[in-house]
Amino acid sequence: QVQLVESGGGLVQAGGSLRLSCAASTHTFSDYSGGWFRQGPGKEREFVTMITWNVRNTYYADSVKGRFTISRDDAKNTVYLQMNSLSPEDTAVYYCGARRYGGRTFDERSYNYWGQGTQVTVSS
Repeated sequence: QVQLVESGGGLVQAGGSLRLSCAASTHTFSDYSGGWFRQGPGKEREFVTMITWNVRNTYYADSVKGRFTISRDDAKNTVYLQMNSLSPEDTAVYYCGARRYGGRTFDERSYNYWGQGTQVTVSS
């Protein structure tokens, strides 16, 4: 069983930046693909970005391309989400997910492990 703990959320003004972290409890995190999803008020959870476990390919939702960057540090068992040029539309609870040996997937059902979520609020 892998536990994921997100951190780094908070309140920021439009145009600002935040960096989210997702720390995994496993020392074999290099075997896992990591993804970020978000759920805004009154909306369904949606894919934001992911990074694969082997060649570290990255994929982004169109809404965040050029503004968000996903990265990972397997030595720290952690995935990061750098968010720049934030807008009120980015306000959501951000969730980290992980799946072992997972390839490209934008479907939350493909992820086996989830964190508890961290709130990001962007004020206008």
